[in-house]
Amino acid sequence: MEIQIKDLVKNFGTKTAIDIPELNIVQGELLGLVGNNGAGKTTMFRLMLDLLKADKGFVLSKGTDVSGSEEWKSYTGSFIDNRFLIEYLTPEEYLYFVGEAYHISRAELDERLQIYTRFMGNEIMGQKKYIRNFSAGNKQKIGIIAAMMVNPDVLILDEPFNFLDPSSQIEIKDLILKMNKERNTTVLISSHNLNYTTDISTRVVLLENGLVKRDINNTGGAAIVELTDYFMGVAQS
Repeated sequence: MEIQIKDLVKNFGTKTAIDIPELNIVQGELLGLVGNNGAGKTTMFRLMLDLLKADKGFVLSKGTDVSGSEEWKSYTGSFIDNRFLIEYLTPEEYLYFVGEAYHISRAELDERLQIYTRFMGNEIMGQKKYIRNFSAGNKQKIGIIAAMMVNPDVLILDEPFNFLDPSSQIEIKDLILKMNKERNTTVLISSHNLNYTTDISTRVVLLENGLVKRDINNTGGAAIVELTDYFMGVAQS
């Protein structure tokens, strides 16, 4: 078992943001997390990355409680939002900094970055400006690349299609699929884009008010019909 969530509860005041009795994610799954705004998707990821403390329960990564160990960080790549970035660095400085944290030599990192050349276009490297001066879309790209270039066993991306133009959305979708299939990386993505999510996910979990409402095996792309019916029902209620 790669990741186990057990009796996980997080409250913000009187609001329950997450209440998940049990959720298990096996190695090599590509899990899409969907739900309306405020469903608890980002909170769940923050708990999995020990960025928030749970009020109850735990998250195990390869059998180890993420809140009590640093081991999981060595094989986990993630990007939640721009707060993950160091905005007074250039993209090159930031990516080399992340590489050093994962004990990747500059020569090896330069080789790995070649995979993301088309995704970056001509807008990231060699621009001689700080990350803070890039557009939201290019900041998103920098954060995603930093998470993926370490070749993690577990990859967590919150809204990876946000701020990206259509070509870049297609490119990152293909990069995520390639990493999952070629490296057997366990991938968790959250997104409001049902089409992209159901297109690449082997499994889709629907959250509503912090609760798991659906846990769908997406073999053959079955999830899109069920999710479309669900959200249409919510919109009409």
